[in-house]
Amino acid sequence: MDKIYYLPTHEYIKVEGETGYIGISEYAAKQLGTVTYVDAPEDGDEFEAGEEFGAIESRKAASDLFAPVSCEVTEVNFALEGDPKLINNNPLEAWIIKVIIKDPTELEGLMDQKAYEEFCQNEKH
Repeated sequence: MDKIYYLPTHEYIKVEGETGYIGISEYAAKQLGTVTYVDAPEDGDEFEAGEEFGAIESRKAASDLFAPVSCEVTEVNFALEGDPKLINNNPLEAWIIKVIIKDPTELEGLMDQKAYEEFCQNEKH
């Protein structure tokens, strides 16, 4: 089963072995509304945990995107270039970048599904 971890800034990383798929959470997608543009890095780009790797824009707002862990980009989801609304339809399937996780111990500092749901509940109040 995939493990999914979250940042307080609403990015997720879905982990499959040493590979991670990074995108925005369903909660974030709902808050943003219709996504109109995704600015993603290029294959081979490297990021440290917490470093900005791109941006996402909607009709309501623009938000920077942050790397949940130190990683190297191995693939960009180019389907989002032609249809960024895919993120609204299914955020966990419409990942933005696929990465190699450099330090799996960094995952321990992220929220799991239960902690993230509690975080979102508290954010609404």
